[in-house]
Amino acid sequence: MATGERMATINQNFLKLEANYLFADIERKVANFKDSNPDARIISLGIGDVTRPLVPAVIDALHKAVDEMGDAAHFRGYGPYGGYDFLRDLIMEYDYKAHGVDIKPDEIFVSDGAKSDVGNFQELFAQDSVVAVTDPVYPVYVDSNVLAGRAGEKVDGQWNRIVYLPCVSENDFVPDFPKKRPDMIYLCYPNNPTGTVLGRKALQGWVDYARREGSVILYDSAYEAYIRDPDVPHSIFELEGAKEVAVEFRSFSKTAGFTGLRCAYVVVPKDLKISDGHGGSVDLNHCWYRRQCTKYNGCPYIVQRAAAATYSESGQRQVRDVIRGYQKNADLLADALRKLGLKVYGGVNAPYLWVKTPSGMKSWDFFDLLLHKSALVCTPGAGFGKSGEGYVRLTSFGSPDDTEEAISRIRDLAAQSTF
Repeated sequence: MATGERMATINQNFLKLEANYLFADIERKVANFKDSNPDARIISLGIGDVTRPLVPAVIDALHKAVDEMGDAAHFRGYGPYGGYDFLRDLIMEYDYKAHGVDIKPDEIFVSDGAKSDVGNFQELFAQDSVVAVTDPVYPVYVDSNVLAGRAGEKVDGQWNRIVYLPCVSENDFVPDFPKKRPDMIYLCYPNNPTGTVLGRKALQGWVDYARREGSVILYDSAYEAYIRDPDVPHSIFELEGAKEVAVEFRSFSKTAGFTGLRCAYVVVPKDLKISDGHGGSVDLNHCWYRRQCTKYNGCPYIVQRAAAATYSESGQRQVRDVIRGYQKNADLLADALRKLGLKVYGGVNAPYLWVKTPSGMKSWDFFDLLLHKSALVCTPGAGFGKSGEGYVRLTSFGSPDDTEEAISRIRDLAAQSTF
């Protein structure tokens, strides 16, 4: 580079992020193990990806939509920014009206994934907004706010401008209200990574808190389809006053196996308003629509047709069967691990099990033990935050055969080690 020549400068907040995303670190460790053990058959209970194929109703809808795109009379170009009415109407009817919730189609915004939506929604808030997250936490909630410049500096493993809400066995994984008032509160229930839930009374308490404090709850409900307990709300909007203080994120990924197809939606009620900074208020529904118009051209037509098929009679039945299979895996894993003397949380209303590591082992140490001794992959709890140390997350998304084999390998390992 010539003397005096200048270079563009990177966003300094980007440099504050960890060098690698949690699951990229796991991927690297697994790849190294494969190189050294090419004959090992690795079973992953780590990253939360599904294994069952798309159900027939979805495949049929995809084929039909692809044929339409090859026909000039039915070809679709750019779609509506908020999603096609045929899908929004079904979401309104089956995901909300069926649970007694009055949500309008224009309060629903279809997208290509809940991860993108959760990461992007923070753009609507002032840079000096105070953010609260549960601990352990899905990394995207934190990282997106680090990039926005809200997190401050990292001190003893935590960002000094973020409010952390510990979710640990001592409080039954139910977060306490923070001492410092937050503007944005990220809640994920059923929870990733712990697999735990908030009952109706506890969630109503958070809605009431947000109304008192003028906070907004960003409610990640990606695992709603796994709820079995009647006391656990399927939507935060079932609770009184929630439409004044909450945004809800939903996904077809873990519900219908769309992790590779990509479809989700956000519900932004028109009753939800925040300060404009000048003594007035702004409608977050309109702000999100304006943001999407600027930065997003919509989920593909063929994908939205596929998502709509999950609400058909056959689609609902087929998707429910797949979910039951994953729930059975969770039940088998939890039962086997408890019989080995391990403490297991979650796994009842969620596809994730939160397992206390044996003998006080560190999360990454237990990860290495499972990988190198049993060719099993888990997710170290420490990767989800300070309160995740001493735990690992296991998923129930494996095939039935792989789940049974994983249980057998863990039993063999337990027989050789002290659990």
